[in-house]
Amino acid sequence: MSDSEELSSKYVLQTVGFDARFPNQNQTRHCFQSYVDYFKCINAKGEDFAPCQQFKRTYRTLCPNEWALQPFNAEPPSDALVEFNLTPEELVYCRNHGPVRVFPEDDYCITIKGMVEQEMSLSLRDIKASYPKISVVAALQCAGNRRNEMGQIKPVHGVGWNDGVIANCRWGGVRLCDVLKRVGVQYQSDIHKAMQMGDDVLLAYEMNDEPLTPEHGGPLRLVVPGVLGARWVKWLDTIIVSAEESPNFYQQRDYKVLPPNIETKDAAKDVWSKYPLVLFVKGYAVPGGSGNVASVHVTVDDGATWTPANLVYQQGKWSWTIWEVELSRVSSSGVVFSRAKDQQGNVQNREGVWNMRGVAYNAWGHKSW
Repeated sequence: MSDSEELSSKYVLQTVGFDARFPNQNQTRHCFQSYVDYFKCINAKGEDFAPCQQFKRTYRTLCPNEWALQPFNAEPPSDALVEFNLTPEELVYCRNHGPVRVFPEDDYCITIKGMVEQEMSLSLRDIKASYPKISVVAALQCAGNRRNEMGQIKPVHGVGWNDGVIANCRWGGVRLCDVLKRVGVQYQSDIHKAMQMGDDVLLAYEMNDEPLTPEHGGPLRLVVPGVLGARWVKWLDTIIVSAEESPNFYQQRDYKVLPPNIETKDAAKDVWSKYPLVLFVKGYAVPGGSGNVASVHVTVDDGATWTPANLVYQQGKWSWTIWEVELSRVSSSGVVFSRAKDQQGNVQNREGVWNMRGVAYNAWGHKSW
């Protein structure tokens, strides 16, 4: 029994145009051809289409030319997804804005350039041989997951996804920070997520202990846990270390959370560059007589909510503590407050006590932006 036959007999397949069970390969092929015809029609109109994920391998086998030339977008039903702790390859959604790219693994290489001490090109073979393999279980999720539900509140733009464009997989590859350290990256604090080992950013060549297939970005893709799938770049061949964000369309004019009052693409034209605002805050905290600093938190809503900062330097009991934090989705202006807590649980007061000599002032730190 083939993969497609086994899957089609196990699950109720839900696609645009039909819902059905297919007990044998002939019926699968017959109904699949109807799906292909529909797929061609939708793409001829320039529209996006989300076919059933279970047809992924069948589609690639029966219609290799269409698979390579058309944007392939597919999601499984969520009731099938939650039957597995790790999402099997057949149920991993596909999201593409263009053709699925196919590259021979033996010839594949990646180039790292820009603000580095030494530009470098590495073959996939070099990457596997030169760096330890790391495995990370992480959820990959399309930014538009559950878009259809949001569209019931008010019309939205984009592929009409249900709740199945998410997959929890074991990704295998090498840490991006290990590769970047080798080329000598400048201004490491500005790309701290990529440079911190604990953030598990990978150059991945495996998914669930198998080589990455082309529709999932193989032979090499970026894995950025905790970040929307649009930033998990597939078919990765170049990394440019830059002081500026990428000018790529999907970085600058798509996949951003705009304010609710922006309802049309025309209204969004002049505001894409303003959202989402990301605020990087860095400061120091000093110990008192009851132990060094244990934590620092910041707030941009006058103390209603607090975000923990990362402590990036501290030495012994009496050194100062350097801390930093990145805040997303902040307004275009405001005030950020910081407060520290020491090892005994003492928390910095919001207000300091005035005195004539102006000494020992210890209120919350604050800066405006």
